[in-house]
Amino acid sequence: MIARNSTFIYKRKPVNVKQVSEDLGVRYVLEGSVQRSADRIRITAQLIDAIKGHHLWSERYDRKMKDFFALQDEITMKILTELRVKLTGDKTAPIYTKGIKNLQAFLKVLEGDGYMRQYNKETNAVAVRLYLEAIELDTNYAMAHTRLSRTYTTDVYLRPAESSEEKLSNAVKSAQKAIELDSSSAEAHAALSYAFLTMRQHDKAIEVGERAVRLNPNSASALFTLSQSLHYSGRWEDALPLLRQAIRLNPWVPIFYTYFGTACRETARYEEGITALKKSLSFAPNDLFANIDLAALYMYAEREDEARAAVAEVMRIDPNFSLEKYSKVLPWKELPEKARFFNALHKAGLK
Repeated sequence: MIARNSTFIYKRKPVNVKQVSEDLGVRYVLEGSVQRSADRIRITAQLIDAIKGHHLWSERYDRKMKDFFALQDEITMKILTELRVKLTGDKTAPIYTKGIKNLQAFLKVLEGDGYMRQYNKETNAVAVRLYLEAIELDTNYAMAHTRLSRTYTTDVYLRPAESSEEKLSNAVKSAQKAIELDSSSAEAHAALSYAFLTMRQHDKAIEVGERAVRLNPNSASALFTLSQSLHYSGRWEDALPLLRQAIRLNPWVPIFYTYFGTACRETARYEEGITALKKSLSFAPNDLFANIDLAALYMYAEREDEARAAVAEVMRIDPNFSLEKYSKVLPWKELPEKARFFNALHKAGLK
């Protein structure tokens, strides 16, 4: 994305969109106009693929002029949401603006998501800070509480040497607050399911996860979270179709591919799983979990040299990584596959 002051040179000048694309080195151009008549205002916006010359999206917003700054924030959020849908294919993007009253809170949640999805200690800590700042700006923003819950839970896995009790308590409280603010939110219920799973309450996690999917069968987050609970309960064949659907709904989330890879590992689809994990790492190379799972998958596929290379990546990302401590936080049921997984990682070189 180009800084907005880079476009000032085009102000009040006839614009050739293809030339703008070449000048700024961008593919997509958002252009618009503002018209005012008495107490009415009309804002038009259109998104153009400058390389192909195609209009991808356009919209017109007619409003009464009351609080100009509130109107500006409203239209900005609507346009950002539409851009996210068109450019990433994420059809769940409109849920981010539900109940939101503060543009800056909305932007902090979007920024936090970018950090959260990298899945390492440092970026997760940044995500927590951004979500807390969003809540400070708008305490009734359900999505901010939902995302905060997820980062608290994820931190249990990223920092297994630390006590998890307080983190999980905060995760449950944040998810419950989100549900209190929006009882129809599949994402909030999914966050609560994730916390229950990490507490090893498998049946409860599956129950809440299924409720999340019923609330919104097209929520990639809900489908993915239910698949996690099924995965750690040993129901990998049931998890796979949920993961395929989650990826189809939102193909830009690295951890979806990570868990697809792990489900493939447990169902002897080794090459398909390796491909999925490499896809995950193409989005987030410093994803601790994806590198751990790739090491295990390589061992299952009898590709030991590549497994050791993946282990080297794990230790680069977290030099203090402990397999013993990690094994204590992963919420597996006591299954033979659990022992096989950790044995494979130990043979690959993790201690």
